[in-house]
Amino acid sequence: MLGSDERKHILVVDDERVITDTLVTIFSKEGYEVRGVYSAEQALALTSEWRPALAIIDVRLPQMNGIDLAILLKAQFPDCRLSLFSGQAATSDLLEIARQNGHSFEVLPKPVHPTKLLGLAAQLVPPAAESSPDLN
Repeated sequence: MLGSDERKHILVVDDERVITDTLVTIFSKEGYEVRGVYSAEQALALTSEWRPALAIIDVRLPQMNGIDLAILLKAQFPDCRLSLFSGQAATSDLLEIARQNGHSFEVLPKPVHPTKLLGLAAQLVPPAAESSPDLN
């Protein structure tokens, strides 16, 4: 189960740096503690020390693909929510292999408007301002 500080942790993984960096900025301004990395391997290194509540992952990554990363993160952090997205139509083969192995994922098409991702995050992991009462 996630601690109160971990409920607002969001991990963004995309090899397109401008997408990762933009999403990190947007989520940060909304009160989330967000980290962005550019590969699955960087994500795995980061999550050895930092636990995400939500991982937003591009399917097509260099070396390890985003679906394999999502499977590993789900095994390591069963409470972690996952959102996959892709700008390439040729992800159905990866999704089918995952489904045959008991993993089902929905993939959002790129470009995904940031407001859609913010809405998804708000449903899955409320930002700090919403997760604790105002004492003033």
